[in-house]
Amino acid sequence: MTAQPPPALEARNRALVEEAFARWSAGAGGPYDLLADDVSWTIVGRSDASRAYPSREAFMSEVIRPFNARMSQGLKPTIRQITTDGDKVIIFFDAAGVAKDGQPYQNTYAWFWELRDGRVVRAHAFYDAIAFNDLWRRVKP
Repeated sequence: MTAQPPPALEARNRALVEEAFARWSAGAGGPYDLLADDVSWTIVGRSDASRAYPSREAFMSEVIRPFNARMSQGLKPTIRQITTDGDKVIIFFDAAGVAKDGQPYQNTYAWFWELRDGRVVRAHAFYDAIAFNDLWRRVKP
C-alpha cells in the first residue's frame, strides 16, 4: 500500500500558492517570492526562453525582469485550478497584461512545482510559445 501524503502539507502548500497568486494579482509581490535561491526552473517547449535555469537569479534576470520590462501593465493571473500531491503543486492559470506597445498579452500557463519547507525547489513551466515569442520579439525591454 502506498503512503498518502500528509493532508496538512498539501493544505499548507496550497495556501502558500493561493496567497502568492493573490499578492501577484494585487501587484504586491507574487509567486517568484517563493523560489528557493537554488531553484531549478525549466521552461518546456520551443519558446525563445525555453531551457533550464539553474537558480532564482538566473531565471529572474534572464526571463522575468526582461519580460516585465516589455509590459506597461503587468500580468494579472486568474487561477483555473490548483492540484496538490504532497510536496508537488500544479497551478493551471491564465494571465493577461498590456505590452509597452499597447497590445494586449494573454497566455495560459501550467506550472508544476515541487516545494520543500515552503520554497519552490523545482519547477517546470508550460505556456503558449507563439504568444510569448510574439511579445518577446516585438517589444524590446
